[in-house]
Amino acid sequence: MSDETALGGQAHEGNGQAGATETPETEAQSTAQADALAKMEDQWRRALADADNVRKRAARDGAQLRAQERAAVALAWLPILDNLELALSHAPAGDADPLVEGIASIREQAIDTLARLGYPRIDVENVPFDPRLHEVVSVVETEEVPPGTVLTVLRPGYGGPENTLRPAAVVVSRAVTPDRG
Repeated sequence: MSDETALGGQAHEGNGQAGATETPETEAQSTAQADALAKMEDQWRRALADADNVRKRAARDGAQLRAQERAAVALAWLPILDNLELALSHAPAGDADPLVEGIASIREQAIDTLARLGYPRIDVENVPFDPRLHEVVSVVETEEVPPGTVLTVLRPGYGGPENTLRPAAVVVSRAVTPDRG
């Protein structure tokens, strides 16, 4: 029995000593493994961040492409809308012709569709000139309104300050200047 106790005691003592003191080789292995684990974790986090950035970029690029295509299609429809307006301007005034009413209805539907696509009609007069919304076609000297006021819209525009599809062609006021003669 004393042999078993002695052996058991030594085995227990030996295990305690092995756990308490590590050899330089095992210490180097644990440090190497910890460094490798830290490196793998860093690579994993970077891969996750890269994947997230790719997802965000794809969403942003897709939205930008859709906006560009929407603008291209809307721009292609503007000559048709202009021709509807031209046809209505040549229609006899005061005539209750069903054909004229139908063309006017189609024109209004087209204007509403462009507004729903993010391109509202720009045709307001007596507002300050905004180079993001208006294109000056002519300038008129007048004292009736402040300089830089839109007097007449010759061709309506569509869009807003950030996404102008086509600027409105306008006549703008200018202050009266004395004759130079």
